[in-house]
Amino acid sequence: MGRGGPAMRYNERELLSLARQPAEKAAEIRMSVPKKGNVLKKRLVKLVVNFLFYFRTDEAEPIGALLLEHCKITKEEENIFSISFIEEPERKYCFECATEEQCQEWVEALRRASYEFLRRSLIFYRNEIQKMTGKDPLEQYGISEEARFQLGAHREL
Repeated sequence: MGRGGPAMRYNERELLSLARQPAEKAAEIRMSVPKKGNVLKKRLVKLVVNFLFYFRTDEAEPIGALLLEHCKITKEEENIFSISFIEEPERKYCFECATEEQCQEWVEALRRASYEFLRRSLIFYRNEIQKMTGKDPLEQYGISEEARFQLGAHREL
């Protein structure tokens, strides 16, 4: 299965299991992958947590998965967006949507899917709740001191 992003090892069985989970967003859209000469092909694209899986439209198993970390999601044209990775910016995955509205929805969903976005959101809401109640909402779980939940912390992947 194709993989995007930083060199990480995945258990293929776990990835296949994740690919079968309900998607936050899914659609058949045209897509090109970096090594294939930028030919757009119709693919079922499925966002699950922070992975973007892509399938041939007639197959149940994904032919590739992109881990949406350390990546840049760019709206290229009114109905086209791309995903590139910070380590390899020249490798670009392109997606052509049916409409500009569909394209914008995908861009927003993909940007919200990264771990870093979720971590920052958790920290923001944790601080808001603390201001309102005077209590740290993470304290009851015994994780309030963990570095990953601190504003200045960066998680190594």
